[in-house]
Amino acid sequence: MDLIDKAKNFVTEKVANIKKPEASITDVDLKHVGRDGITYQAKVSVNNPYGAPIPICQISYTLKSAGRVIASGTVPDPGSLKGNDITLLEVPLKVPHSVLVSLGKDVGADWDIDYELELGLTVDLPVVGNLTIPLSSKGEIKLPTLTDLFN
Repeated sequence: MDLIDKAKNFVTEKVANIKKPEASITDVDLKHVGRDGITYQAKVSVNNPYGAPIPICQISYTLKSAGRVIASGTVPDPGSLKGNDITLLEVPLKVPHSVLVSLGKDVGADWDIDYELELGLTVDLPVVGNLTIPLSSKGEIKLPTLTDLFN
């Protein structure tokens, strides 16, 4: 029985110390204004330490403002991470107009909203299996002006 426990501890230690991709949210900005809402875009930079590409299973996101969820969803099968390289991912965040109107107090004079973005980047690592990398970012997003709406 002692040998089995040693083997489990060895495997657990090796898996815990395995290199993992590192990611960060680099920017959140306005992408598109449409009839049904506004699409913001989060840019995510992911560094893959392996020589081989790693498949991305999904990206899940929650966008909050004033303590309320204003957008959430998933991007299924967004591709893969390049081997030994940095991959830039673009995550669309669709916010309905009705939600933005309800945030009127937060908009105020500066025409922006304070946000908190939580992302979960799920990748499929060999041997380990699915691994979710949690990311978060806080900041301000500018709302579209009338010119943005008619362009």
